[in-house]
Amino acid sequence: MTISKEKFSIAKPIKLGIVGGGQLGKMLAQEAKRMHMTVIILDPTHDCPASAIADKVIVGNFSDEQKIYDLSKEVDIITYEIELANTTALNRLVKDDFPVQPSPSTLHIIQNKYRQKKFLKENGINVPKFDLITSESHLRNICMEYGLPIMLKACEDSYDGRGNFLIKTEDQITSAFFHFKGKQCMVEEYIDFKKEISIMVARNPSGEVSAFPICENIHKENILDLTIVPARITKEVETKANDLAIKTIKSLKGSGIFGIEMFVDPNDNVLINEIAPRPHNSGHYTIEACSISQFEQHIRAILDYPLPKPFLLSNAVMINLLGPDKIKGEYEICGIDKLFSLDGIKMHIYGKRLSNRNRKLGHVTALLKNNNPIEVSNKIKEVIEIKEVKS
Repeated sequence: MTISKEKFSIAKPIKLGIVGGGQLGKMLAQEAKRMHMTVIILDPTHDCPASAIADKVIVGNFSDEQKIYDLSKEVDIITYEIELANTTALNRLVKDDFPVQPSPSTLHIIQNKYRQKKFLKENGINVPKFDLITSESHLRNICMEYGLPIMLKACEDSYDGRGNFLIKTEDQITSAFFHFKGKQCMVEEYIDFKKEISIMVARNPSGEVSAFPICENIHKENILDLTIVPARITKEVETKANDLAIKTIKSLKGSGIFGIEMFVDPNDNVLINEIAPRPHNSGHYTIEACSISQFEQHIRAILDYPLPKPFLLSNAVMINLLGPDKIKGEYEICGIDKLFSLDGIKMHIYGKRLSNRNRKLGHVTALLKNNNPIEVSNKIKEVIEIKEVKS
């Protein structure tokens, strides 16, 4: 199936299928609707965040082959906002000449963290030292070989740090191993990094590649807390990161936008941490602070349209609104009036009905006028509050 690149039909708009209806699916849908596209979502819940924007929600699990086939019957092209999509079903669609972007083969590589690291290493891309774990005794031996601390990771179905266990002492090895009992796990050399950075890079099927400005990320408990753009790095590190990102995207041969997370070590070496084959939390600043958003660039890329080089309209800081520790259930976001009294503020509320610890409920982007990004983020955190709805 081919999609016309010459014009948008008003009578027969492009039908975009998105596997996943979370906040990323919602923001993708917003961009698609702005360009008069029809959006159909596949998600396990009928009231997912994207349901507020989409023309239709097909309720079903991301791994349900039949539901993915059902989605394909109603759309012109399929993309995804989550790595849990069923690659078997997506590969069968591709074999039948149905467009799926990024390619299911790329998704298959990235879905498994060990497979991802192995692929990158084989393609000469800098990554921390890693190993697949086969037993508790093997883990203990590797810990002694690599030295502590060391990071133990579940290879699949883990995100936002939920699949990570930092082993700091020998007496944690057994508990770490059984923490992921029944799951395939890998260990990774602990990088004593001085910065965590990321870069959004897009590639279209014609081979055109375009990268966004590099941003700096600050995490708390392995969850992204805030993103600062531009990253506070040297020109030398910026060049290394850009070169590494372009090399990575070309080796994957994927189409769409990719979030590439990196470490900068004390010697200014740059190493790949992880790759997301989709829009990324750290790229949300692009909506207000760049000439084009990561979401529009993703849509352009999968449809094989030109990919302009994004440029910053303003320095910015993006702050995640995360579910507080003690709230499980309905919630409300307070302090909006004080937040909106600040200059250059844009607030995004995802529409998730229930809160949970560290669940991403929204984000705030502040456009900066020579302000200190940490001071601005602290001010935002002072005025905004997430409270439990009491019956």
